[in-house]
Amino acid sequence: MELQQLRYVVAVAETLNFTRAAERCRVVQSALSHQIAALERELGARLFERTSRRVRLTPAGEAFLPAARQCLEAADRARAEVAAAGGEIRGRLAVGAIPTVAAVDLPVLLRDYRRRHPRVRITLTSAGSQDLIERVRRGGVDVAFLGLPPRTEPKGVRSLRLGGGELVAVVAPDYHLAEREVELRSLADEPFIDFRAGTAGRAQSDEAFAVAGVRREVPFEVSSADFMVDLVRQGLGVGMLPAAYAPRFPDLRVIRLRGAPARVEHLVWDNRPSSATRAFLELVGAGHAGGVSPPE
Repeated sequence: MELQQLRYVVAVAETLNFTRAAERCRVVQSALSHQIAALERELGARLFERTSRRVRLTPAGEAFLPAARQCLEAADRARAEVAAAGGEIRGRLAVGAIPTVAAVDLPVLLRDYRRRHPRVRITLTSAGSQDLIERVRRGGVDVAFLGLPPRTEPKGVRSLRLGGGELVAVVAPDYHLAEREVELRSLADEPFIDFRAGTAGRAQSDEAFAVAGVRREVPFEVSSADFMVDLVRQGLGVGMLPAAYAPRFPDLRVIRLRGAPARVEHLVWDNRPSSATRAFLELVGAGHAGGVSPPE
């Protein structure tokens, strides 16, 4: 079994097309097909069902694919660690972030990292905090920026607190609320636009209203801050955003809250960071009091 064969299997599994897989791997299709057939003979099982109309994984292929990806990732990591020993950082850096990161200027941070380490392949994905924690645990994401309620700590990963802050209410310019600052409980009768129930982004607001002893209605549930803002602009209700993030939308009116919800932003990573991840942690630490201790 050779690494190149594993790459071919992964390429076919992801494209579901032998021709496109061969183009991705920069080989002729006959060579790719021959190598996959040789691997199937070695394994004693077919990995793909192939007809004139479609290609799909067999049950054996479904079982084989995760292990093949792990082997390729391990090989890539081994090469990256050898390069790091010689002073060159390479490999991959998969970054995850909630949409409302405010504790760092993430675009600038990624720019600076790329300038320092141009051989690292950087990717960025946006998701909710709990989803990102799980992706870090599974190895799909190397580092992630989260926002959690103050009493909640990320579990199963290593973490650094980046900072905290209160949420503010945001409304359309012509919304009937005219105050610049109000008690949180006074908004209980307003329709709210917030993140989906059960998410970390929603929990911080729900907890604050619970502490205030009032219930609120959330008729509009969204999955992104941009969608929330779009609905707020139409006067459909009150949105809740971190105070440090709300200035990105100067056309909205901001209402500060007494008894406001709060959140803490965290940077998380797994227990065995790669050289590319360690370099990113060092870069983040250089811009924060206390820094980031080099992972063991």
